[in-house]
Amino acid sequence: MGLIAGAVLSLYFFIGAPRAKPLPLGPAVQAPEANGDPPGTVVLTVDEKFFDTLLSTVFRDLGSPSLKLSSNGSNPAVRNVNFLQAQEGGCINQVTVTPEGSGVRTGVHLADGQITAPLAFSGVYSLLGNCSHFRGSAQASIQLSFKREEQTLYGQLNVAGVNLEGVPVIFSGPVTAFVQNAINQRVNPLVLMRGSQITLSVPMEASNGTLKAAAKDVRAEVKDGALRLHITYDFAGTRGTPSPPQPPHR
Repeated sequence: MGLIAGAVLSLYFFIGAPRAKPLPLGPAVQAPEANGDPPGTVVLTVDEKFFDTLLSTVFRDLGSPSLKLSSNGSNPAVRNVNFLQAQEGGCINQVTVTPEGSGVRTGVHLADGQITAPLAFSGVYSLLGNCSHFRGSAQASIQLSFKREEQTLYGQLNVAGVNLEGVPVIFSGPVTAFVQNAINQRVNPLVLMRGSQITLSVPMEASNGTLKAAAKDVRAEVKDGALRLHITYDFAGTRGTPSPPQPPHR
């Protein structure tokens, strides 16, 4: 389960499907209780080395993910620069996440109670009919939340700052807004664990029933280069075994 959590986090972070509008993500995940975990708690651990290996594989085997730039009517800085959306002459406005660049290596850092993600990127945009290229880096953080009724652990990616290279000063503000908007829109919300990944269902043939467990609380701590998820379960037993699956009709 710990490996699933880390894999899903990384994959959704870079190539997750875009969302039409923000979803209610539930209460923010808090730190573990000071007096220790309550009974029925399991701790899942993912470290930075896991993310390093996973991301290296993504870039090596799948290539650098590309995020198309899009507008956001609620952002004045984006709304007022619609000329950057033009795709004239086959020039597609997009940001491509790269393994490293501009003195930054793309990765996930776990320290001081925070999940941070430095990003290196390059990009292309259409400016007054000309196809221009830029590169740079961004600093982002990830906040966790747990929605109990959905049994889903969410993450919210927040891009705090963008540094651009190869962009005239007069256009740096609008391009920065587009880069930030493209990253935020493309990956949020992150679905880190859901349904079958977080709940438990164990058949107990000797007791003619099933032991089930649903998460009632999720806590998290980030320190020493690792993310530790403390998941507390409600257990319940159900009498009777499910009917065996029927063979498909031919």
